[in-house]
Amino acid sequence: MSKSGFTFRVEENFEFSLDKKAEIVKWIKKVLKQEGKTSGTISYLFCSDDYLLSINRQFLQHDFYTDIITFDYSEKNKIEGEIFISTDRVKENAKTFKQPFERELMRTIIHGILHLCGYMDKLPKDKKVMTAKENEALKLLL
Repeated sequence: MSKSGFTFRVEENFEFSLDKKAEIVKWIKKVLKQEGKTSGTISYLFCSDDYLLSINRQFLQHDFYTDIITFDYSEKNKIEGEIFISTDRVKENAKTFKQPFERELMRTIIHGILHLCGYMDKLPKDKKVMTAKENEALKLLL
């Protein structure tokens, strides 16, 4: 990816609208600055469970639903990538964790950025660090 910037897209024929995009970009840049990173091209695609499942199967050979898939194209401290988010799964997670949808969506949005910064979440100790970083980032939204 060569140019710099953020894009927010929605899967074709999928009903979803993201409010406050400029504020979200400012917030992401603030989090990146705290991590010692700069933003390159970062693309978000909001989609359905089924769409993200097909991406999961095709590119990661995983046969399960997930809320987010991040493709990292970063070089050194310049963060670039594609972040796919299932809003269906975010809604389910919001119910499960008794959070408003918007807060869970912001957690998922920043989760992808943290992956691009090098944070992982497969092991319990890594998940603990990731969750702490998400919580720290969410405080910057207030």
